[in-house]
Amino acid sequence: MTGTAPSTVPQAVLFDMDGTLIDSEGLWNTAEEEVVASLGGVWTEQDHRLNIGGSAEQVARYVIELTGTDLPPAGVTALMQDAFARLLADGAETRPGAKELVALVARSAVPSALVTSTERRLVDRAIGAIGIRQFDVTVAGDEVARNKPHPEPYLKAARLLGVDPTRCVAFEDSTVGVASALAAGCVTVAVPDHAEVPPADGLTVLSSLEGVDLAWLADLVAAARG
Repeated sequence: MTGTAPSTVPQAVLFDMDGTLIDSEGLWNTAEEEVVASLGGVWTEQDHRLNIGGSAEQVARYVIELTGTDLPPAGVTALMQDAFARLLADGAETRPGAKELVALVARSAVPSALVTSTERRLVDRAIGAIGIRQFDVTVAGDEVARNKPHPEPYLKAARLLGVDPTRCVAFEDSTVGVASALAAGCVTVAVPDHAEVPPADGLTVLSSLEGVDLAWLADLVAAARG
């Protein structure tokens, strides 16, 4: 994917975590399945696909409706996070090309951010195979008032970095995450994992992060800006 880098370069690169950088969606599915079973319900692959990329509260409310439990959203969220934390004991594998791309950006003059719907207490362990210090800033799901698909997570990351979100490239894997990045005005790249991401204006879809380099990112931003 090497191209000729024009003068217009990304002001920053913004990365989603689950399903984009790490292969954790399967772990979340198992955690959700365990919690729903403990509440007397049945969690299907379709249920998981409908909730990929969603905030903890959104998934919790879905579980409450599915099972009829009297637990509040915060209680269901705590159960799911505890189950996910146990499953993360051995770490999460990285997606193809993810570790290399994050390291490439970290070595460059282009800043980066991790922008995830996962709550702060789980982020360090989840991203351990890549390393939290590779990112200049991180925005967790419990550090915004409105989570994805609202643009606030990406707008906050851009604000913390002091950059224009329309000059940033955002990498996502889900429809919910793509909607958030596009609404923030980011040049958005989808690398679908467990669910298909439909085409959208301003969206580039890749099969993996392998081979992505800074010149390609620069070309992408330049093309988006006309």
